[in-house]
Amino acid sequence: MNQDRSKNDFASLFEAEAADKPSKKLRPLAPGERLSVTVIQVGRDGVFVEVPDRGGMGQRVQAYFHSADLRNAEGQIDVKPGDKLDAMVVEIDASGSARLGRTAGKPAGLDALAAAHASQVPVEGKVAGVNKGGLDVEIGGLRGFCPMSQIDRGFVADPQAYVGRSLEFLVTEVRDGGKRVVLSRRAALELESKAKAAQTLAGLQVGAAVRGSVTAVRDFGAFVDLGGVEGLIPSSELSHDRGKKAADVLAPGDVVEVLVRDVKEGPPNKRGEPTTKITLSLKALAADPWLDIQQHAPVGKVVRGTVTRLMDFGAFVQLAPAIEGLLHVSELGGKISHPSAVLKPGEQLNVVVRSVDTSARKISLAPAPEGLALGSDAQSPSFVVGAVVQGVVDRVEQYGVFLQVDGTRGRVGRGLIPNAELGVARGADLRKLFPPGTRLTAKVLETGEGKLRLSVKAVAADEERADFDGYRASVSQSTLGTLGDLLRKRT
Repeated sequence: MNQDRSKNDFASLFEAEAADKPSKKLRPLAPGERLSVTVIQVGRDGVFVEVPDRGGMGQRVQAYFHSADLRNAEGQIDVKPGDKLDAMVVEIDASGSARLGRTAGKPAGLDALAAAHASQVPVEGKVAGVNKGGLDVEIGGLRGFCPMSQIDRGFVADPQAYVGRSLEFLVTEVRDGGKRVVLSRRAALELESKAKAAQTLAGLQVGAAVRGSVTAVRDFGAFVDLGGVEGLIPSSELSHDRGKKAADVLAPGDVVEVLVRDVKEGPPNKRGEPTTKITLSLKALAADPWLDIQQHAPVGKVVRGTVTRLMDFGAFVQLAPAIEGLLHVSELGGKISHPSAVLKPGEQLNVVVRSVDTSARKISLAPAPEGLALGSDAQSPSFVVGAVVQGVVDRVEQYGVFLQVDGTRGRVGRGLIPNAELGVARGADLRKLFPPGTRLTAKVLETGEGKLRLSVKAVAADEERADFDGYRASVSQSTLGTLGDLLRKRT
């Protein structure tokens, strides 16, 4: 029976045994994966084995050994149906079947080493000493050599530390009747890593939570080892707090639970091998502080916050971890070019929560009026058309001056007095006449939708009208007297 016929027999047997089983997707085997298998059928050219249930699906995977891999020193196949064997996946052949190699443990003799070399199955050897170029290894009753570059996957500072240890190696060369046996522990580690990576990838599901260890932290995120494969937590997925950097959240060696956001094919590596790009999220499994936003940012209330960032358009103020609001530059008073003129990072201040947009995750803030305690209501000032108010000139523009009404802060209490309502000659230098800090009395002309329009001219006109009315009344009383006086004079 040749090898192809043997594989066909195995396939027929496998299909017959699985005929009554439902069709489900199996987790694929991967080269380098280690298994405990049971012998089902022994042939001249091959041995068919049963692989344990893959993920509780009630199905078995077709796998086999080459007979040569299981022959003893006398050339006989030394296994029978029912025997349990420790094996490793050597390759997945063209038919999709897994060819296995027996994990030899401590191999005995040259034939065992040659078989391990042919099947590329790791074997166990004991490091006997260190020579000029690498390690002396006792393996299979023979002396093997592991070059310094093949001891480990990284730089080896002290090869003496390996002496006396039993390690696994791949046999890379057997020559001269066993006089030259070259070994590689690095290749065995890489084979194990690839098998572990394949198993991890096969089990990864988008939306599932997995555990891993942080391997590196960069400005753009953190890399996490999930078990032979690495995934990236982008900086945007590290924390609900957008102001935190990766180094503020994680450090190499941290064990984390993350959510698998995406798994897709990446560009080939330098060796032309396919890669997988895995995107992870740490914040997806953390409590979202915005679920309690009313507690952290109650609209209309005075709260305390800390300035975190200064931008051209305003200052970001942290109200709670991962909760920030914007204090717009227009709320800061005066004509300032940058919030840094009046604020600095780390400064604490009381603010009023003006609005909260939960969908956009935006909070609008305003400076809290002086004298208001934390948690108190900070209602916007109520202005009535016709009312007379007093205040201080906040800034001067070509079209008029802005007056900050007494008892208010920010734009809700800031009104515009247009040039025409200032009561000065056209073309007058307003900056000289009304420098910031000048106190003025003005009349409310218009209010609503956050707009406040004032007039100094109207106040002056009202005063003139009042003076005139008073004068007219006094003149009338002094020249004509009362109606009774006139009647008496006529009689």
